[in-house]
Amino acid sequence: MKSYAVLFPGQGSQNQDMLTSYVDNKIFKETIDEASDVLGYNITDVVKDKTRLNNTIFTQPIIVSVSIAMWRVWKEACKETPVCAAGHSLGEYSALVASNLLPFKECLLLVSERAKLMSDAMGDRKGGMAAIIGLESDKIVQICQELSNDESIIGAVNFNSNSQTVVAGDLGLIESSAETFKTSGAKLVKTLPVSVAAHTSMMKDCSSNLHKILKNIDFNEKIFPVIHNVDASSKTTNNDIIDSLCTQVHSPVLWAKSIENISNLNVDIFVEIGPGNVLSGLNKRIIKDAPVISISDAQKIEEAAGLIQSER
Repeated sequence: MKSYAVLFPGQGSQNQDMLTSYVDNKIFKETIDEASDVLGYNITDVVKDKTRLNNTIFTQPIIVSVSIAMWRVWKEACKETPVCAAGHSLGEYSALVASNLLPFKECLLLVSERAKLMSDAMGDRKGGMAAIIGLESDKIVQICQELSNDESIIGAVNFNSNSQTVVAGDLGLIESSAETFKTSGAKLVKTLPVSVAAHTSMMKDCSSNLHKILKNIDFNEKIFPVIHNVDASSKTTNNDIIDSLCTQVHSPVLWAKSIENISNLNVDIFVEIGPGNVLSGLNKRIIKDAPVISISDAQKIEEAAGLIQSER
């Protein structure tokens, strides 16, 4: 038997085909219906509308809904408990549900409120995010510091791998900075379908309001630990979890460090659970010799489960 860790994607992983592969799966469909009832809108209808799907108010709860629907299908296929879980940004909430720490319904309501708070925190400002590929993170941090001013900010917010860092900030500056990153050596600058400046100082008001909600949530006993974004470690108390989630919304995601720390737990395989396969691509750049499988395609479930159930 091989050990494994589960990974849950965040905002930006959404796509209009993310329900297709599981459309005939009873567990998946029931979970999406359950989530639709909680959220008060039909998830399938929103997914068909690209504009609504990319609005953070809908994006965040829908990604969590799809991720947990896939997680429930996965649990039927693989009875082995993972060593730990990690979620990229928003995906951390999916990881908390999977670990049993956070009930699904409460998580959906919480994430919906988080999305509204993040949107409100932007005020009249338009936010955005972009992935910078092929440029050292130190250089990206330096460029962001040089470009930021009293009226507009840009910052390095997701340290995803040695070759990819995500920046966030005011949309105008995100767009105008692309050429600067390219002339400095970036191979590619890719705008992400995210409508807020997540993990920047713009989110500090959101953080304090989020804390007021989180302190009233009763967390359950965890089945396995969750590695948190802010410091790439697991938390042992409810207060530590709350502080981590509140800090996360206005602080960088230390994803590469998180994956490295998980790998040090002697994890044999990583399984990405949720829409898309962005995290699988990142993992291959961080830990080159660790197998990773995305189950965004339902046909990959048997392959992934078979790998885990095989001998070391």
